[in-house]
Amino acid sequence: MAPRRPTARDRSRRVLSQNFLADPAAVTRMVRAARPDPDDLLLEVGAGRGQLTRPLAARCGRLVAYEVDPTVLPELAATCARLPHVEIRAADFLAVPPPDEPFSVVGNIPWSLTAAVVRWCLAAPGLRAATLLTQLDYARKRTGDHGRWSRLTVSTWPEYHWRLAGRVRRDAFRPVPAVDGGILRLERRAVPLLPPDALPAYRRMVELGFGGVGGSLAASLRAVRSGRRVDGALRAARVAPDTPVGLVWPEQWLVLFRLLHATR
Repeated sequence: MAPRRPTARDRSRRVLSQNFLADPAAVTRMVRAARPDPDDLLLEVGAGRGQLTRPLAARCGRLVAYEVDPTVLPELAATCARLPHVEIRAADFLAVPPPDEPFSVVGNIPWSLTAAVVRWCLAAPGLRAATLLTQLDYARKRTGDHGRWSRLTVSTWPEYHWRLAGRVRRDAFRPVPAVDGGILRLERRAVPLLPPDALPAYRRMVELGFGGVGGSLAASLRAVRSGRRVDGALRAARVAPDTPVGLVWPEQWLVLFRLLHATR
């Protein structure tokens, strides 16, 4: 039997990295993790056929659903036909400016665009929270679940809380991807952990630590601070001098920053 030739829809899914949720339990987990508020403006990224759109719309004030795949737009429109507070936009979410008012983002996003969607969310002044279904490994790396912390997570930690809100088995998607999914929850803190005017210096310290020399955070910090002061700060933060930079917790970074940048 000759192999089936890929259809236009198959090719579209491959290009757009689309893996639609087919498991109602996984949909429920996503909606619970998003915690939409009755007064919220919600932006949905990659709405697909509306598997998440309808249950999200039942729990928020307004929903704007973005979908660029023309092959699924008719089904999405039919799903949302009786939902007057849902607006469908056949547009690239990454190309639109964020709303002027506070809002949240939810989406079973195209996995190839995960980094770009996260950057968009972090740059949006009005973002309250983002609940994104990504590859499990990406979500674990960003939330310290592997025991390691990424540069992006550490640098944004004073303003945003990152956490892994759940795991979605690969067989919950259609077509079935090669790996499981992870629910990444990104929340803007009501009160930043550092004053706004201290954030640039904190980010510079993080860049120095992750991009420095010597294979450890201690070696990088000693390049710009006296060794004695660095050693004292490391002891206070309970960071061993030979600790690789990726194993330093965000909370320890904050202690180090406060001690090394304290007013003399």
